[in-house]
Amino acid sequence: MKNLSLFSCAFELKIIIIDKMNKLIIDAATDNIFLMIISNNTIYSVTHENSKTNYEKLILLITNFLKEYDFGFNDVSSMYINRGPGSFAGIRNSLSIIKAVHMIKKIDFYCYSLDDFEGEEDIKYENIPNLCMKFVVKKNLINPIYLS
Repeated sequence: MKNLSLFSCAFELKIIIIDKMNKLIIDAATDNIFLMIISNNTIYSVTHENSKTNYEKLILLITNFLKEYDFGFNDVSSMYINRGPGSFAGIRNSLSIIKAVHMIKKIDFYCYSLDDFEGEEDIKYENIPNLCMKFVVKKNLINPIYLS
């Protein structure tokens, strides 16, 4: 019986680890603010108008998006943020938010640029985490690219 209960505890721990493999993608550098969460084999996404008002409430848009699908920042294992080129306000606000979340929740982040994925065709948001691994995008490094 003891072995069974030890196996049960290990199995439960494994389930918790698997459930925490949720990746949050934020792109506020482009024409629209795009949010996506990848949870195992399920993908949720939303797009918002790229406007000054939405940039100012970006953290609320992200928090409400997570809540809508029963997630919180505690459920996110890594974040992927488009660092540009693109909108100064969108990049600045999204980088500020992920840096603050990283400091408080210790969630690792990856700042990617579509330019990082040279030679890749038909790049989709759901492929960003794998592309960051493939092209060795450094973890927790911010290097924004603003349009002039």
